[in-house]
Amino acid sequence: MAAGVPAVEATGLVKRFGGLTAVDHVDLQVDVGEVYGILGPNGAGKTTFLRMLFGLIRPDAGELRLFGRSWAQAGPAMLDGVAGFIESPRFYPYLSGRRNLALLAGLDGGGADSRIDEVLTLVDLAGRAGDKVGGYSFGMRQRLGVAASLLRDPRLLVLDEPANGLDPAGIRDMRALVKRLAAGGLTVLLSSHNMDEVEEICDNVTIMRTGRVVYHGSISQLRAQAPDPSHRLATSDDDRALDLAIDRPGVAVSVHPDGGLALRAQPAAADAYIITLGRAGIAVRALGLEVAPLESLFFMLTEPDRPAADMPAADMPTADISAADISAPRPHARAGGTR
Repeated sequence: MAAGVPAVEATGLVKRFGGLTAVDHVDLQVDVGEVYGILGPNGAGKTTFLRMLFGLIRPDAGELRLFGRSWAQAGPAMLDGVAGFIESPRFYPYLSGRRNLALLAGLDGGGADSRIDEVLTLVDLAGRAGDKVGGYSFGMRQRLGVAASLLRDPRLLVLDEPANGLDPAGIRDMRALVKRLAAGGLTVLLSSHNMDEVEEICDNVTIMRTGRVVYHGSISQLRAQAPDPSHRLATSDDDRALDLAIDRPGVAVSVHPDGGLALRAQPAAADAYIITLGRAGIAVRALGLEVAPLESLFFMLTEPDRPAADMPAADMPTADISAADISAPRPHARAGGTR
């Protein structure tokens, strides 16, 4: 593989099912060694994109390369060094985790069976390897799916919604696992509809909506463009608290529809406002974050009533989706575009 060749490179990728365009001229690049997230609500086209990546379905237009290899050039060898799963992995429930992996290793060959103990330890299942998979929790089965993928000692691991359906402990374990794999130099491409999941573990992200790309960039760039945090505030005197917010720079306070006040401000401005309330003798009885800034931005980018043509594109300056003007429609180039 030539130096600088990306792990994944999609150019103008299109997939249609009858009259439905599931993936609409998507351009995407995943560099070797990074953790990359494809984010979007259900129906955004994430799983369809991953199915094309694995060769399960063919694109109607565009090209997809893995480590510089296309299907037209390399055929199934395009997937050399690639492993993962689409949706949830499936195993024989009446066999142990170890036995399931042994069967898969036998199909793969190439010494995969010698890695069984290693991958079970890596996904924290060594202590339950002898138990039947039917007794595993959903999170354990997801981690066993990762272990099965790692039997091939891949350079690229592809995970479709790996934390979907997990309880908080399972989500924590999956995040920790992906971080460990990335620390070892593995390239990871994962899809998700959960901004928190992507924010925690990804270096860069593509956000999709109805088959089109509405954002490409780094998590740090996305954070910089997110709107002010939204809090729900309860005080001993909401009317005076509203008055004290008038003409206060960087602070927006309004009546919350469910009672109390809605406070939108960056942390430093919010802190100064709360201190002002205290000095004025107004007690703060409750203050809670309602919507995290990135989650709020995700909703703005993917909400159904926002036309895709008004979305910021990958090939535009990131300032074009700043929090101050994110709701303002603007013309731009195509929704695809490389990072």
